[in-house]
Amino acid sequence: MSIQSTTGAGHAAPAAPAAHGAAQPARPQSKLATVIRVTSGNFIEMYDFFLFGFYASHIAAAFFPATSEYAALMMTFATFGAGFFMRPLGAIFLGSYIDRIGRRKGLVLTLAIMASGTALIAFVPGYATIGMLAPLLVLVGRLLQGFSAGVELGGVSVYLSEMATPGHKGFYVSWQSASQQLAVICSAALGYGLNQAMPKDVIADWGWRIPFFIGCSIIPIVFYIRKSLQETEAYLAQKTRPTFGQMMRTIGANWLLVTVGTMLIVLTTVAFYLITVYTPTFGKSVLKLTTEESLLVTLCVGVSNFIWLPVMGAVSDRIGRWPVMATCAALTAITAYPALSWLIAHPSFGNMVMIELWLSFLYGSYNGATIVALTEIIPVQIRTTGFSLAYSLATALFGGMTPLLSTWLIETTGDKAAPGYWMAGAGAISLLATFLIYRGIVKART
Repeated sequence: MSIQSTTGAGHAAPAAPAAHGAAQPARPQSKLATVIRVTSGNFIEMYDFFLFGFYASHIAAAFFPATSEYAALMMTFATFGAGFFMRPLGAIFLGSYIDRIGRRKGLVLTLAIMASGTALIAFVPGYATIGMLAPLLVLVGRLLQGFSAGVELGGVSVYLSEMATPGHKGFYVSWQSASQQLAVICSAALGYGLNQAMPKDVIADWGWRIPFFIGCSIIPIVFYIRKSLQETEAYLAQKTRPTFGQMMRTIGANWLLVTVGTMLIVLTTVAFYLITVYTPTFGKSVLKLTTEESLLVTLCVGVSNFIWLPVMGAVSDRIGRWPVMATCAALTAITAYPALSWLIAHPSFGNMVMIELWLSFLYGSYNGATIVALTEIIPVQIRTTGFSLAYSLATALFGGMTPLLSTWLIETTGDKAAPGYWMAGAGAISLLATFLIYRGIVKART
């Protein structure tokens, strides 16, 4: 699909005037500067998400007192997962706003909403101080984050696809996910540094809040950077803008495409949350590694993801999307459980690094080709809304539930490698979706 915008007859409304949506072209910016500007907000949004997973046990103790560590951890991950159910709403309402008003203004709005949720979680007193109000406020913060994140990834991906040079869309769009890996790296490195510098009881009491405070402090800088974004030429080239009702009708006409798009993203979201957010908990609770070792593994995974994402995005530009996607989805379905099962039988820091790097390769390679693929298969007039809805549904129903389901599967089955079944199933679902899309069985309707 061309990145230049076209609209189908009967599915568009008059374009907004220039003064309404930053519709005047501005002076050219370098591609590097543009990538940094657009992904800076994505970085801060993901940074806080990862912190919630990294410090899940401390958050459980502060906000969710229970009779057992397992129950408190389950309530924490349930709250973490609750934010993902707001994502489809964010995808629909914020996505339609971006498709109507413009990429730039929409991305500024999503950052403002996320900042509110982040600040709420960072500054809420614990259960011991304000009682049940504490977990309720944390839940509100997660819901705000989820609403914003419902369109953040889609908005950034679409922006990058529309500013990419011809033949390099995979490489450019991959930096959306790569910016998340920088957030993983920074979060893990900061957590490791805190564990080296502060006593464990101090971290458990209040030290875990420090990374959240740091995130809040850099939000104004990121907000300033993102406000300097220019509107994409592809968006400005559109002569008409769809209304909300018209977009919803087009979404309805393409419900099968959105469903298969959701299936494409299942592997991306499940793998991502398994090898990043859940890794510290898995390392400490299941493999009995130290906190420092678990965070170092996460740091290694973040670096590995950061490398593989743009590399395989570029590879998909050369050889096509489907060979990369099909191969990695099949390898995930075949190897995920055996790899984790071997790790459980031979637990060690080195072995965990090795297995996690293998899963990182599969994730980075698949995701590097898949995110740009999703921007290409969604009709242009609903590109942000359709992308965001498919992505948010996959995250809400599959990826965001990964820490919760992994904890539950291990407790219920007694099999410590059980999360491997979840990841293998995700690989099988995404393999089927790749076949349906690239064999022309499911197509876009305008």
